[in-house]
Amino acid sequence: MKSTSDSKTKEIVTNIRKIREYRNYTQDYLAAKLKISQNAYSKIELGYSSITLNRLVEIAEILEIDLVDLVCHDSENVIQLKLTGSDRK
Repeated sequence: MKSTSDSKTKEIVTNIRKIREYRNYTQDYLAAKLKISQNAYSKIELGYSSITLNRLVEIAEILEIDLVDLVCHDSENVIQLKLTGSDRK
């Protein structure tokens, strides 16, 4: 049985991937911004690598979304509303 932290981590990395794809950013682009290899970035999205809070904050900044929205329980709806709304500026 998966632990709560495992399922929450999967939720967060899924949110990262969805937002990255929505923004039409490649894994290479995010990796370059984070100064890591594409392979290392891929492992983050797959949940194979643990990431620090600092790294999570960096990813949120690059994706132009609040950190809390990446970790929000009802994140899919929040992210959809925020991303759609942010494009109207």
